[in-house]
Amino acid sequence: MTSTRADDVHPAPARMRIADLHPELRRAYRWFPRPQVRHGWQRRMVQAALALIPPPRPAGGVRFERVEFDAPGTGVRVFTPTDAAGSAAGGRAALLWMHGGGLVIGAAAADDRFCAELAERLGIVIVSVEYRLAPQHPFPAPLDDGVAAWRWLQDAASARGVDPARIAVGGQSAGGGLAAALAQRLLDDGGPQPVAQLLYCPMLDDRTAARRELDAVRHFAWTNRDNLVGWSSYLQAAPGGDAVPEFAVPARRADLAGLPPAWIGVGDIDLFHDEDLAYAAALADAGVDCTVDVVPGAPHAFETVARGAAVAEAYHARARAWLGERLATSAEA
Repeated sequence: MTSTRADDVHPAPARMRIADLHPELRRAYRWFPRPQVRHGWQRRMVQAALALIPPPRPAGGVRFERVEFDAPGTGVRVFTPTDAAGSAAGGRAALLWMHGGGLVIGAAAADDRFCAELAERLGIVIVSVEYRLAPQHPFPAPLDDGVAAWRWLQDAASARGVDPARIAVGGQSAGGGLAAALAQRLLDDGGPQPVAQLLYCPMLDDRTAARRELDAVRHFAWTNRDNLVGWSSYLQAAPGGDAVPEFAVPARRADLAGLPPAWIGVGDIDLFHDEDLAYAAALADAGVDCTVDVVPGAPHAFETVARGAAVAEAYHARARAWLGERLATSAEA
């Protein structure tokens, strides 16, 4: 694991090249088609393709089901281990997961494989949130959908063999940012709290999108021009303004004390590298235990784009180990 402090942040190269990538990631990104999100018709094409993803094949150790909520297009995908181990001592731990897509594209189904594997390996229930997308559904709709999923899981915990006091939140990219915002909102709302935050390359700060000098870098997978579309669509305003609505931008919150322990993973050539390390440092300054995992030569979402690469598998393993330890610690508390 490579850990980095916010004051170690380095400037990105003037323009990304294949040679800047970790050797194990070059092949995958050489042919990776970067999602197009600047125009509505492009986003609709992406969503149409995602709608064709078939339900996951039943795995021997995990049961899959879908639960639809009242708001159209919302609900959860639930992955439950089929062994009996979690039925004792108050039930299993769980993770509420939110998918990526820059707040404007994406679908929970895209993370089915990840969720099924995590459920089986850790023996926990994974609840993957299907949330509404901007610009049709700007803030606070996606976050409200996360809150609705959290409340559903709390209410359904007993019937599903879940310990309501051992539930973590997590997500990737935009989903990681929504998970961080969800933890903040739940803290202020009171009531049951997440025991941990598992944040893969989280999208945390709209002020990055306002840095127009980053447009020329052309980051792999998600550029700052894409970032501008995502944040503008979500906030319905230009990113980087003097004020944003409460809970809309996790990195804008002044008081982070009391939030659950966090794991933040990101590549060192990811557009979100600097904002992720700054948020990690702010958490630490507020007394929140935060583990930072920075992968050299790794761009945005490398753990998905190059899932079979050894560097990605090792990264996932470290994230699983951290989450497993946190959930075990919460059981002992």
